[in-house]
Amino acid sequence: MLLVKRITMKRRRIVVAVGFCLAFFLGTLMNLLYIPGFEHHQNHDHRVHRYNHEKQQQVTGDSQLQVGGSVTKAMAESSSKPAVGSRHHQDLLLQIRERFDEVVRYRQHQAHGSGTGDPVRQLERRRLMDSEPGDNWDPIKVIERTDNRQTHFQNRLSPSIYMHTASRKDFTMTLSSVNGTPMLGCSSIDNVTNVQYLGSGYTKAVYKASLNNSLSVALKSVDFGGHDMENCVKKYGSPGDCYRLASFKIVKEMTLMERLQHPNILKLYGYCYQDSNDIQDTVTAITELGSPLEMIQLLQTSWEERFRICLSLVRLLHYLAHSPLGSVTLLDFRPRQFVLVAGELKVTDLDDASTEEAPCSPSDCVMEFPARNFTLPCSRGRCLGINEKRNLYNAYRFFFTYLLPHSAPPTLRPLLDKIVNSTGELIWGIDETLLQLEKVLHLYRNGFYLQNSTQTHITDYKHVVDASIPDENYRCWPSYQHDGCLLSVFSITEAIGVCESHAQCQAFVLTNQTTWTGHQLVFFKTGTASLSSAKGHVTYVRVGS
Repeated sequence: MLLVKRITMKRRRIVVAVGFCLAFFLGTLMNLLYIPGFEHHQNHDHRVHRYNHEKQQQVTGDSQLQVGGSVTKAMAESSSKPAVGSRHHQDLLLQIRERFDEVVRYRQHQAHGSGTGDPVRQLERRRLMDSEPGDNWDPIKVIERTDNRQTHFQNRLSPSIYMHTASRKDFTMTLSSVNGTPMLGCSSIDNVTNVQYLGSGYTKAVYKASLNNSLSVALKSVDFGGHDMENCVKKYGSPGDCYRLASFKIVKEMTLMERLQHPNILKLYGYCYQDSNDIQDTVTAITELGSPLEMIQLLQTSWEERFRICLSLVRLLHYLAHSPLGSVTLLDFRPRQFVLVAGELKVTDLDDASTEEAPCSPSDCVMEFPARNFTLPCSRGRCLGINEKRNLYNAYRFFFTYLLPHSAPPTLRPLLDKIVNSTGELIWGIDETLLQLEKVLHLYRNGFYLQNSTQTHITDYKHVVDASIPDENYRCWPSYQHDGCLLSVFSITEAIGVCESHAQCQAFVLTNQTTWTGHQLVFFKTGTASLSSAKGHVTYVRVGS
């Protein structure tokens, strides 16, 4: 009996241990991959079908593409639209006004703003709001003045439509080109092909499409079936105003893409406004297309490529900390908000970016994260440096800890560990972090990371010019190729060292390809039976042991 109890207790301990390990694994996986509200590659057929259906819903005489033009069932069935001037409607208009003013501030290159009362440059504000009835126009006052003049009100633009139209006109005036390159417009996407639904978040749906069967772009529009639209319509019963509220997030993102010019920010190619059958002036952003950032796959790539991603991110965050708009923080900072374009990391979602620094009193400036909190100094009623520090700590917890130290060259590990620890404790700011990562790049690019470079190798090699070995592959990790051992090396000496460290390596082939650091790609082989001619390649074969 005692034996049975011991066995039972032992089994329980095993079950508890397995459960703990599984929970830890799932927690880590969710931390890496989960984004609330993001619907990635789901309902693809339905989304593409809806896209193609909307594309054909064009206003008479207008050949422009309709993206996101139809209203969802929830909107069509909504019968609880509040009366103009009601408290609910006023609340919705105030939200629209706040987003409108935020876009105005970014277009006027203002670093900070806390509301509609902040001073602005009058000439620029007048240009944006040239048809607005007065500098201190308030949508709520407009509603109050028109409550007893309903007939007259119906013959004028509603406050939300006015703001949407004014924003569109100003955007058209100020953004006809970026860096001298003309913006794409509705005519550019009139006959797009190969449309593919990529995903959606709270506000936007994103599609991949081909222009002229050559240039692949991303098309971003308000997702009528998304969280923001559905919740807004259920609460306010006004599909038109809810659309305008959501669309200002796209307009804000386009504005920031134009204002913040940096290699690690996704390029804005253009935009398209058009009327749908249901809503006036629906907006579509046309942007550079990138590949989704899959953290699980990145963990299997070479250290050099993972280091490139971290360096790209820090260069981006350094720019955001010193941008023309002031210090910019990414409030929704997760791996899914970034994409890869030709190996470079780029931020793709800027609709939740902000230049606001949190208000504080001397005793309550706290920056909170799931694992820990930080107390920051309060200066002139603002948390000093909170935007920069929030970005940097998020870079640490989502990127550095997973991508930076693992499988790095041994001599670089101490410096990389110091970078990870210093950012995790926020000992360094973004300036020092960038300086140290650039130092790592210098050491790696110039081969200073190599150990005992003067040592003699235990075997001799003969080399064969313009020759390669197509077969005789073996797998190693991390490799640029899944079914072979393809690594980058600084020199022949390093390649020989790698081959001698692999028991199965009998030869290696220097290709004519290099990585972003200038290192040469080398195939490592188990033999030479398939040795054949290959111009530009050089094969080294072991001749001794």
